[in-house]
Amino acid sequence: MTTIADIRNDLIEVFNGLKNGTMEAREAVEINNTAGKIISSAKVQIAYHALRGEAPNIPFLSSTAEQENLSLSRPASPA
Repeated sequence: MTTIADIRNDLIEVFNGLKNGTMEAREAVEINNTAGKIISSAKVQIAYHALRGEAPNIPFLSSTAEQENLSLSRPASPA
């Protein structure tokens, strides 16, 4: 799963690619646009939970270590 930290790292690579000339501006625009939409959808999810007075559980915003702990603590699906 991709996390916000992964996207941030990808965007840093995009920035560096633009800076050193290994990435075309058009490709960078598309990557940034997609990343923005992913982040916006997480913001909507956070706002929804805030309105309901709930603590959101959004794996995308958690660290890799937290995700591994979540997957280990989930009960197995019935077969």
